[in-house]
Amino acid sequence: MEATVRDAYRPLRTPADTAAGTRSPELTPTQIKVLRGVHSGLLNKQIAYDLGIAEATVKAHMTALMRKLNVRNRTQVAIVAQTLVLRTA
Repeated sequence: MEATVRDAYRPLRTPADTAAGTRSPELTPTQIKVLRGVHSGLLNKQIAYDLGIAEATVKAHMTALMRKLNVRNRTQVAIVAQTLVLRTA
């Protein structure tokens, strides 16, 4: 059981980590805008309003972001967004 708990909390590696160490995953312009919204702490509904798209479309972009960033939830997306912001700053 101890190994299971330890595995559940190990840090997830992003494609950026596994590639060259500094390379960001390929994101579409809209996915980048959604990522910025998540990084700012906005809700899906707020991101949708700001971008002029449906909330369901934001959810679809979030699913794609989670897949591309190799993370499991919105909090992890926000953490990766912070890392990407620091790399580009």
